[in-house]
Amino acid sequence: MAWDIPLSDRVKNLKPSPTLAVDAKAKALKAQGIDIINLSAGEPDFDTPEHIKEAAIKAIKEGFTKYTPVGGIAELKDAIISKMSRHYDLEYAPEQVLVSTGGKQGLYNIIQAIVSPGDEVIVPVPYWVSYPAIIELAGGVPVFLPSEAADNFAIDMDRLAGLVTSKTRAMILNSPSNPTGAVYDTDTLKAVAALAVEKGFYILTDDIYDEIRFDGKNPENPASVMPDAKDHVIVANGVSKTYAMTGWRIGYTAGPAPVIKAATKIQSQSTSNANSIAQKAAAAALSGPQDCVSSMVKAFRERRDYIVERLNSMEGVKCPVPGGAFYVFPDMSSFIGKNAGDKTLTGSLEIADYLLEEAKIACVPGIAFGDDRFIRFSYATDIKIIEEGMNRLQEALGRLK
Repeated sequence: MAWDIPLSDRVKNLKPSPTLAVDAKAKALKAQGIDIINLSAGEPDFDTPEHIKEAAIKAIKEGFTKYTPVGGIAELKDAIISKMSRHYDLEYAPEQVLVSTGGKQGLYNIIQAIVSPGDEVIVPVPYWVSYPAIIELAGGVPVFLPSEAADNFAIDMDRLAGLVTSKTRAMILNSPSNPTGAVYDTDTLKAVAALAVEKGFYILTDDIYDEIRFDGKNPENPASVMPDAKDHVIVANGVSKTYAMTGWRIGYTAGPAPVIKAATKIQSQSTSNANSIAQKAAAAALSGPQDCVSSMVKAFRERRDYIVERLNSMEGVKCPVPGGAFYVFPDMSSFIGKNAGDKTLTGSLEIADYLLEEAKIACVPGIAFGDDRFIRFSYATDIKIIEEGMNRLQEALGRLK
């Protein structure tokens, strides 16, 4: 029978995205009429700004609905190049830029282009859930670099240097970080860039939250703080988070021309071009008015301040202050071993299940990000929803024995 034909080895151990799974479960419960406070999704609650939507409507009316070049339309590439110059003081040529179907595909393309079976990619912990899977799908080996909340999840350079081997092809950086919201300082970025040049590996810097930072500074990455390292740096970004365009699915990568050419070749055999209409909208987002960004960042900061204060006021909860993005990553390890009725909470997965079932709060267990002591809450939602969520959380934690 056809269903007896085995699946590929690469998919047998592949796990679905836990963040998307939790979000889907929360939405399913909500659809059943259950009052769920969803603090799991990494998705801004704001609507896409009007001038961006108008650009898409104009593109449809003008019939811009055909295939485009695989690597992206010239208008969008120019807007990306302008953004990289404006924010990072980095100059790129069109052949050094690839537009993809979301930031995730951009990361996937790059890893496929630079990682062969057995190659190693260093991943700081906590990490975004898809990094290890993307590496493994290329036959690579994720090598994990632990960090501590007490140090605001900073990179230990001595520890990092000790992980570099002859098999190291790349290191992934994500600043501001998902799930912690941590922002790497300039000295750290310089040190990582210098190590990459010295040891000969790439830095894949995931800058998807680059403008959502709360210190008022322009975005930074290893290439912007150490221009001599630019040939070792591949930038991944997109419009999803900054412009509330998650469903539009436009991401981009910029880096050395041979790497981008290889990634473009890979994309040509998977999706070909990204959506033509969404590309026009993304060009409008990057080149149009930017006051919408500052308004969203202001709201995120107010929400951050509120949720951090509430979490740190709860007995047994320790929450570092995020420097950017829209997540908090509180340490909940003091609740591991406690009982909820006849169930013992043995880790973050059980804590998250307890909060969903008993408090009707959706969050993501820290084990999904590589650290079982934590859970992740998203504050990309209305402040009143956050307030109700924190009220429920405090009451639910207080019931544990």
